[in-house]
Amino acid sequence: MTAIPEPRNTPHRLLLATDLSARCDRALDRAAQLAGEWQAELVALNVLDPAASPDQALAWISGASDEQLLHVARQQLARDLAAANVPTTLRLVRSEDATAAIREAAASTQSGLVVTGMSSNETLGRLLLGSTVENLARSLSQPLLVVRSRARGPYRRILVASDFSEPSRHALLTAARLFPGRELVLYHAHALAMSGLADASSHPGVCVGIEETEYAAFMATTALPPNAKVRPVVECGAIESTLTRYVREHDIDLVVMGSHGRSGIMSLLLGSTAAKLLDWLPCDTLLVRTPTTTI
Repeated sequence: MTAIPEPRNTPHRLLLATDLSARCDRALDRAAQLAGEWQAELVALNVLDPAASPDQALAWISGASDEQLLHVARQQLARDLAAANVPTTLRLVRSEDATAAIREAAASTQSGLVVTGMSSNETLGRLLLGSTVENLARSLSQPLLVVRSRARGPYRRILVASDFSEPSRHALLTAARLFPGRELVLYHAHALAMSGLADASSHPGVCVGIEETEYAAFMATTALPPNAKVRPVVECGAIESTLTRYVREHDIDLVVMGSHGRSGIMSLLLGSTAAKLLDWLPCDTLLVRTPTTTI
């Protein structure tokens, strides 16, 4: 009798959005690490953009065809991934709308995660606001991983930012699905009057009360897998300061956030405060957009 395989929770395929420049090396390394961990295929997408890639501009000026550019890109990607030991394919498209090209590639390849990087000489706020990454965060169905740090191994210390909303629940479930068996810190920042001056030690009763009521109610209605490990952390203060401090003090590898929420986490992230918060966070960020059916 043939055994029925258990359903797979991790993606079969990842999409890496890269311009094949040095600024995407960390994203490439992380995508390769995750593909190896999940035994998934890695699809690398390069949207032809001469403005972002001088060598492509020179090739275009000299009359190189898309096929020739693809050949050069494949050669570079093969060199970059020579030691990755994961199945990899390359897609090259010419498009004036990078967001649409990435979104269409993610859909057509049935990728379960999109990975992109940030420039080391730009603040992440500048990269996000009014950019392809911001547009992807608003419109991409798949989770979007924005890589900042070097991949020194699998993600171990993972934090899920929560406001106890349905999008926060979806972010927590996504983190539990992608990283089974790892402890997840469910982090909630409770804003108070003068929250920029407040911290957890100043208002221990408030934080304990939230943990015993809102956190307990949230977890009671969240259908986590049996092997999930969740630890609550509730602090009083503005999220842009308390979360950043917590991430640095506890050496967090990855912060997971939902794209909507009653306290407007994603509105915060894609607003003026996001330029500070995501620039200050010294780790990678996974943005999870809640399905429209659950909003």
